[in-house]
Amino acid sequence: MRTLLLVIALAAFSTPSLAQTTAIQPCEATPSPAKPATSNAPVKISVHSSQIVVDDGIPADPEIEKLLAPYSAKVRALSNVIGRLDHPLKKEPVGAGSLGNFVTDGMRIYAESKLRKPVDLTIMNAGGLRKNTISEGELRASDVFELLPFENALMVVEISGANLLKLLPPLVRDAQSGARLQYKWNDQNRPEFISGKLINGDGRGEEIDPHKLYTIVTIDYLLKVGGGAFAPLKEAIKVTPLNITLRDAMMEYVKSETKAGRVIHAGVDNRYVQVGPGPKGTPEEPR
Repeated sequence: MRTLLLVIALAAFSTPSLAQTTAIQPCEATPSPAKPATSNAPVKISVHSSQIVVDDGIPADPEIEKLLAPYSAKVRALSNVIGRLDHPLKKEPVGAGSLGNFVTDGMRIYAESKLRKPVDLTIMNAGGLRKNTISEGELRASDVFELLPFENALMVVEISGANLLKLLPPLVRDAQSGARLQYKWNDQNRPEFISGKLINGDGRGEEIDPHKLYTIVTIDYLLKVGGGAFAPLKEAIKVTPLNITLRDAMMEYVKSETKAGRVIHAGVDNRYVQVGPGPKGTPEEPR
């Protein structure tokens, strides 16, 4: 009997290990907190508006007038006529067009009057000219401000002829006064430099001597750029500030021409000479 009971007990304990056990049932999930009830009904917002006509009927505010006083005269001065143009000015792909001629001629004439000696060349990047056209006739101060909005300062640079020769190629697209450059139109419809000479006092082309020092006038921005087409400026022998912004120098130039009874002549001249056929398509827009 004892043996029979032992056999029955062993069978009872060993059976679960040989058969598929009952699956473990998961615990019941913890109920989530109830979400507050929401309503899709639109929220009513009360909006009130009115129109006020701004005209002379509104009395001037003394505090605002006092705040604007230092600037009012300067703003009114922008509408002043400071000179006259005998041709419309336009920015174009070669040498920044007549707008480029206007600015670089003004730079050269102003600098020569201050330095009391000739300037061999003046250089201005086309991207710094921010107005594309100026109409013929009255030239206002606002035109010059719109054309030259940056605080670029004029700088006198003494540079070797070898480095000056390196500066000529980009001037086919940028602006200059004092040189005669030959160019052609390449397959990308861009003007491409061929050769260049300085223009002497008699209006004739003069070869650049690599060992000679030349005086050029440009803006501080091109000196600070540091690389690219204007990198040779970093090799200047001497740099002297003229202590005036390009914009103010141009204002002085125009006013001096007006005082002398002269109109501003800034048409396209022979400082750029095309060699070969013109562009095959529409030239790239000026920068």
